Amino acid sequence: MKQRFITGLILTAVLAVMLWLPGWCMAIAVLVCISFAVHEMMAALKKAGHRLVTWPTWAAMILSIPAAHFMGDKAMIPLVGAALLAMTVQVMFRSEPNLTDLTMSTLPLATVALPGLALVTLSMIDPYIWHVKTNPEPWHAVEVVLLTITFAVPLVGDIAALFTGKAFGKRKFCPAVSPKKTVEGSIGGLAGSMAAAMLVYLLSRVLCNEATLRYLPVWWQYLLLGLIGGFAGQMGDLFASLVKRHCGLKDYSNLFPGHGGMLDRLDSVLFMAVLMYCFRMFFLPF
Repeated sequence: MKQRFITGLILTAVLAVMLWLPGWCMAIAVLVCISFAVHEMMAALKKAGHRLVTWPTWAAMILSIPAAHFMGDKAMIPLVGAALLAMTVQVMFRSEPNLTDLTMSTLPLATVALPGLALVTLSMIDPYIWHVKTNPEPWHAVEVVLLTITFAVPLVGDIAALFTGKAFGKRKFCPAVSPKKTVEGSIGGLAGSMAAAMLVYLLSRVLCNEATLRYLPVWWQYLLLGLIGGFAGQMGDLFASLVKRHCGLKDYSNLFPGHGGMLDRLDSVLFMAVLMYCFRMFFLPF
């Protein structure tokens, strides 16, 4: 537990520094982390005997930053679509095509790389707000707040669920996938996620100016993001556990002492990233 705590503090400090660097720095850091996570899932699925088509996923990730710079939010659609088409064609033209190989090939793309691309676009809000470049709005501050919500909601929820489950947990939540998780821990995790979202809201009201606040969510949207994001994060955690159970693994790797691999750390964040990407696309005024 001590090693886990120390590693967690170090990772939190690194994340805090990255959030305040220029958006392209954060985007590159996200891409590096997602690359580790994609590699871990691919290695796990290959260990389970699946013949994956991997190069389209890597190609989509490599092209994500320049695509986000020039195309903005819509960059993910053609990238993911082209990757799926390439996988389908390659599997179909094998001497022994297998539908399971295709579905397993799409798994890292859909559940790790795609949410990672959502994080990349959230990290690069500034470059594609070209139509307001003559108006000096504080876009980097908007970017920082949105990314902080994306990370804080699932991570604080994870911590709250861990301690609530240990203190009060009795009823199993999803025993077929993760026997240690409890209903009480899940409820505590949702409460922690909502508290994290409201804390980000309060800090934004104190630290951001009026120009920034015009482009940020209102208070009830923070609360809703905390609730839905907390649930999404828990589902991401369970999904990662399901894949590990299928592949016969305890952790995806030993990259972080006491925490497992990159995917063990990002599983809940990835599902939250998709939610934040959709929220930014449809509900924020830019």
